[in-house]
Amino acid sequence: MHQSTVIAQRLKTPRAAGIAGIVFCVISITSQLLIRSAIPAYGHGTAVEIVNNSQTIYRSLNLVPFAGIAFLWFIAVLRDHLGELEDRFFATVFLGSGLLYIAMLFASAALAGGLLGVLSSGTENPVHGGTYAVSRAEINQMLNIYGIKMAGVFMISFSTISLRTRIIPRWLAFLGWALALLLLLIRGAPRGECDVDHTSAVRTRQTPSRRA
Repeated sequence: MHQSTVIAQRLKTPRAAGIAGIVFCVISITSQLLIRSAIPAYGHGTAVEIVNNSQTIYRSLNLVPFAGIAFLWFIAVLRDHLGELEDRFFATVFLGSGLLYIAMLFASAALAGGLLGVLSSGTENPVHGGTYAVSRAEINQMLNIYGIKMAGVFMISFSTISLRTRIIPRWLAFLGWALALLLLLIRGAPRGECDVDHTSAVRTRQTPSRRA
């Protein structure tokens, strides 16, 4: 009786991890597609375009916590499945990089939500003071540079653990290594794009003075 319960638990754990991983991917992709459809590419567009698409952006940001929960569930279920086979070194890197990635994802979403709230309220004009350009640069740096790097480290540790414990096919582990290296070597937004936002803010500040 006890043995059959243990076997059933071992069979359910990988399935639960797979479900959590699929849920995370679906929510993340949906959120990213909503963001891409509502926000101009970094360095292009104006704050007015973002305000006009605020409802779509809010829907996307509201999905981020659920994506984080699914990702944490995936990590927890996978570590439970590994059990005594878990290597302490790679387990620490695996858990740490995953938590850092989620933290940066949440922080960038919070910054985006705060900026959108200020723009939509109309009480202040963050474009005139340069806050809009700085906030977009911070969000871009946090998510597309530091967050992406942590995602690459997470994939390397996961692929290494998977290769040692054989919980997934070897070709998937090697594919994970290749994609992780791509994430680690990819560059962030060029500096010129940052200058576009800064220039737009300067021009916006100068416009009232010219009219005066």
